[in-house]
Amino acid sequence: MKAKWGIGIVILGAVGLAVVGTARHFPRRPGDAVLDGALPASRPPRIHPDYRDLVVPPNIAPLNFRVEEPGDLFFVRIRSLQGTPVEIVSRSGEVEIPPGGWRRLLMENRGNTLTIDVYARSDAAWRRFESLTNRIAEEEIDSHIAYRRLKPDALYYRAIGVYQRRLETYEESAVLDGRWFGGGCVHCHAFQDRDPSRLSLNFRGGYGDASLFAQDGEIHTLAARLGHAAWHPSGKVVVFSRFDIQLFYHTERIQTRDAMDSDSDLGYYRLDLRKWQTAAPIADPTRLETQPAWSPDGKYLYFASAPKLWPDYVTFPDQYYAQLRYDLKRVRYDVEADQWGAVETVLSASRTGKSNINPRVSPDGRYLLFSMCDHGDFALYQPESDLYLMNLENGDYWKLECNSEFAESWHCWSSNGRWIIFSSKRPTGIFTRLYLSHVDQAGRASKPFLLPQRDPGFYDDFLSMYTLPEFITGPVATSPRALLAAVRDTHRVQLDGTLGATPQVRSPGRRPLGPE
Repeated sequence: MKAKWGIGIVILGAVGLAVVGTARHFPRRPGDAVLDGALPASRPPRIHPDYRDLVVPPNIAPLNFRVEEPGDLFFVRIRSLQGTPVEIVSRSGEVEIPPGGWRRLLMENRGNTLTIDVYARSDAAWRRFESLTNRIAEEEIDSHIAYRRLKPDALYYRAIGVYQRRLETYEESAVLDGRWFGGGCVHCHAFQDRDPSRLSLNFRGGYGDASLFAQDGEIHTLAARLGHAAWHPSGKVVVFSRFDIQLFYHTERIQTRDAMDSDSDLGYYRLDLRKWQTAAPIADPTRLETQPAWSPDGKYLYFASAPKLWPDYVTFPDQYYAQLRYDLKRVRYDVEADQWGAVETVLSASRTGKSNINPRVSPDGRYLLFSMCDHGDFALYQPESDLYLMNLENGDYWKLECNSEFAESWHCWSSNGRWIIFSSKRPTGIFTRLYLSHVDQAGRASKPFLLPQRDPGFYDDFLSMYTLPEFITGPVATSPRALLAAVRDTHRVQLDGTLGATPQVRSPGRRPLGPE
């Protein structure tokens, strides 16, 4: 009997210690009287990231942040018109919002204001800051995005891959990483109308250069070195750019790197025939065509096009780089008859005095989202690169409100046309991060916000970049294992439509980038 009682005391003692430890680890919520008596700070609190004055999707992951105010204890209340407020107590100032309460609060308050109250205790005295506010949008955002992740290295393939992220949580996973096949390069992924079961991406490395196509569980590869891709809405055609890139350096500006196409054109792959084709309207030898994008109805192909200012693609056109400016073009296409129409100019460089690139048509066909920069088609290397919107009904265009003093590039639309995601080099000018912005019916963009992470300080020491974000309506349907097997399978469709073996080359480990 005594033995049993002794064991019970030990267990209870352990439980008691656990309870005491938990109480010390988790600070108590200050009482209402303490909060009511807090001294007003007469200003809003400083927080990081800057999650204030936003329009946020009702299904976005919690916007965790850090309170950058002095104090030894912090209290945060997140509230709206309906539902139970979410409350967080923090010793460090880092605010990790409970996902369940956050999700319920946002879903119950679509279209309403989301208010954030912040209190800080310092020297035993509480301060109450002015409330921060955001608006909860009526429209949801697509559940996932896919993007390219790489190091800011201009000379070698290092840790380059295509990744996916669930926007409703912080879950990230690799779709295909070049480290899985000897330090290869993975780039230019694209989907058919945001369908995660229909994917194309390009790779190069120890298993050669090829383009991979995944459709409803089936995978095949095309033995070709291709670039930017655009799936026709029918799923029968994928248009690609083909280019030779010259990478060079400046000596008299902060952004030293730059690049330009010394040669480029467009071609298309008939998925239904497994055949590569070209057409005169999109492969003019006197021009540089690149960055294709389809209209939602599939009747027009939009692309960037510039006059070729030099006699051949071998000569490095350094004296021309600042003069190279792209027009936005479009050409009619009949997918059933496989016939191309005449090329039309949508927006000329002579009209804007700039280079107009990366056209993306909104899902309703009303707007054209594009980048504008001083020269060339590599907006990422130009701090003055900004996002613009054009009304396709009357040709008017305007600079979006979501721009910054740093380079904005690589943008796309959500499936409902109310959200855009883009790469931005803010606030450092070095690393590209992903930002989201709401676009209303009138084409006005809200203040953009940084893709949220569980750790508010995640980006402070994350030394990789994000480019080419694409919305998708779910997780990529093809497994990484299946994609990697397709990379390693050297039996590929050749450009003439036949199936043959592609010679395998030895992986060099760290491989020079070369043209990309």
